[in-house]
Amino acid sequence: MPACNLLPVHVNITFKMRIVRFSIGKRSSYGILDGDRVESLTGTPFGRFEHTDHFHKLSEVKLLSPCTPSKIVALGLNYRSHAGEMKFDIPDEPLIFLKPSTAVVGPEDKIIPPPSSKRVDYEGELGVVIRDRTSHVSMPEAMSHVLGYTCFNDVTARDLQGKDKQWTRAKSFDTFAAIGPWIETEIDAGDLMLETYLNGEVKQRGRTSDLIFPIPRLISFISEVMTLLPGDVIATGTPEGVGPMKPDDTVEIKIERIGTLRNYLA
Repeated sequence: MPACNLLPVHVNITFKMRIVRFSIGKRSSYGILDGDRVESLTGTPFGRFEHTDHFHKLSEVKLLSPCTPSKIVALGLNYRSHAGEMKFDIPDEPLIFLKPSTAVVGPEDKIIPPPSSKRVDYEGELGVVIRDRTSHVSMPEAMSHVLGYTCFNDVTARDLQGKDKQWTRAKSFDTFAAIGPWIETEIDAGDLMLETYLNGEVKQRGRTSDLIFPIPRLISFISEVMTLLPGDVIATGTPEGVGPMKPDDTVEIKIERIGTLRNYLA
């Protein structure tokens, strides 16, 4: 089968595509999830790829973070409800910060709290996955640079965030950027239900239509500041209801039409 390029997410593709990254033993690969089986791809969905005749049962593979971002550009205070609970004013422009690539973990992985923190919080978010090199794009152009969407947990050492008065340390520990379980390419992300569950109890519930700055605005704004690279993730902010996790807790980020990202606090 000839090599092909993934279509921009705003184009009406004719089938539902869920892109996964998975491992079997020591080998990792991109694939397409189709029900309970995964088709291996050669190449990368961020460039050219080829379909193969190799399929694996989903139960036989380990799902990894569906992309390997060079950086995660995250949004602070991008839901009005969250700005209210944190007692911050609504920002005039997107409030961005970075999380490093070394913080990334995938679905079912453990989140490891650092000894320096006494309070580690969940923050359920919609993640936007960038498909190609993106710099200085307008809002009308922005969506053509989106590969798809995923679930994201912006894990935060809340006590260190308050102590430092800035967010880098609190947001950047290893395992503090959980991404997954896959990239969903065929949705309109403008009005999706987002929920966070802690040990099966709902803690956060909001809709992406409540974002202060919508996705095209975020992409355009960020691309004026820094070049986004293929596989980079924009974490679009969290609704109200953030709170602490304890050892052995299970945290799930559920987003309508995408799926569920599940992790465990070590």
